[in-house]
Amino acid sequence: MGRYVVRRLLQMVPVFIGATLLIFLMVNVMGDPVAGLCGERSCDPATAAQLKKEFGLDKPLWQQYLTYMGNVFTGDFGTAFNGQPVTELMATAFPVTVRLTIVAILFEIVVGITLGVITGLRRGRPVDTSVLVVTLVVIAVPTFVTGLLLQLLLGVEWGWIKPSVSPAAAFDELIVPGLVLASVSLAYVTRLTRTSIAENKRADYVRTAVAKGLPRRRVITRHLLRNSLIPVVTFIGTDIGALMGGAIVTERIFNIHGVGYQLYQGILRQNTQTVVGFVTVLVLVFLVANLLVDLLYAVLDPRIRYA
Repeated sequence: MGRYVVRRLLQMVPVFIGATLLIFLMVNVMGDPVAGLCGERSCDPATAAQLKKEFGLDKPLWQQYLTYMGNVFTGDFGTAFNGQPVTELMATAFPVTVRLTIVAILFEIVVGITLGVITGLRRGRPVDTSVLVVTLVVIAVPTFVTGLLLQLLLGVEWGWIKPSVSPAAAFDELIVPGLVLASVSLAYVTRLTRTSIAENKRADYVRTAVAKGLPRRRVITRHLLRNSLIPVVTFIGTDIGALMGGAIVTERIFNIHGVGYQLYQGILRQNTQTVVGFVTVLVLVFLVANLLVDLLYAVLDPRIRYA
């Protein structure tokens, strides 16, 4: 196991460098950040040259990337165009989005897997058909429609929640935004769990466990569920980074100042340092989540061994 973890960590290094290089190139060619600093008016040549020198934009692109990566390994993600360090923006944005992601993941695990197990064990019955129809509708409806409808009904019409989230963004305020953020993924988790349960229910090891007279609850939890959760864990693990990076719509609807909000502002203002810095951290989240998912395989299925 130790050698496997070390090997995976070494493999993450070129992936991290390649991903950040691609992002850095894409962000820096999407427009002229100096033009965004000057607003609607065009900068005069002297001001533009001074701004480029101040933010290191006068250097070749490859040199800018090497400087950025060298600073990243020291914990410096650069300075936004307003003079605020990107790390300060991260310190305020990431805790909010992490709490929102935790709520969304809990919805996926608790609601999604529970519905998937129920429908998988009762495949073809009315409850199975009903859940399939509901999940298909959830997948088909865009997230911004779901968010606006819940905000209108629960916040404006019925007054059960606040239409927008306070800057503190406590867990109780993030229940509805978390449900909106997790809605599509929750539907996929439900359908994925259902399919995996229905397939493994006919496997020989399950039939053997039933023939041995083991209690139904033990057959489901110890034998059927553990093996069926492997593809589900894979999906949820990779979905963590997607939820954190893809929360732009949800955070805009509920006025949550998290990662999605900062990315939106950075793209809108062509603030390359902010965008590259936040996406760099999201790349790390993806890599670590994938490593943890691989290690969880051995916990779910003892037959899996890492050399």
